[in-house]
Amino acid sequence: MDVGSKIKELLSSVIEDAGYILDDVTFQKEGKNYILTVIIDKVGTISIDDCVTVTNLINPILDKEDPIKESYILDVCSKEKGCE
Repeated sequence: MDVGSKIKELLSSVIEDAGYILDDVTFQKEGKNYILTVIIDKVGTISIDDCVTVTNLINPILDKEDPIKESYILDVCSKEKGCE
């Protein structure tokens, strides 16, 4: 199982319980950095506040479970606007 699949399995229920849809998870190296991208969706428009809410929900889980050994940047973004 790849890292994205592990993370998706780990986070999907908490994200869905909060009223969001976990659309996709990717983990890739960009330059010197590893980026964990969590793409969310919901009925209606995703705002920055939604991204912050999901970040605050999943950070403690990622810290506790520690599924990624490398240092990484967490990027939570919307399906419709994409991630930057």
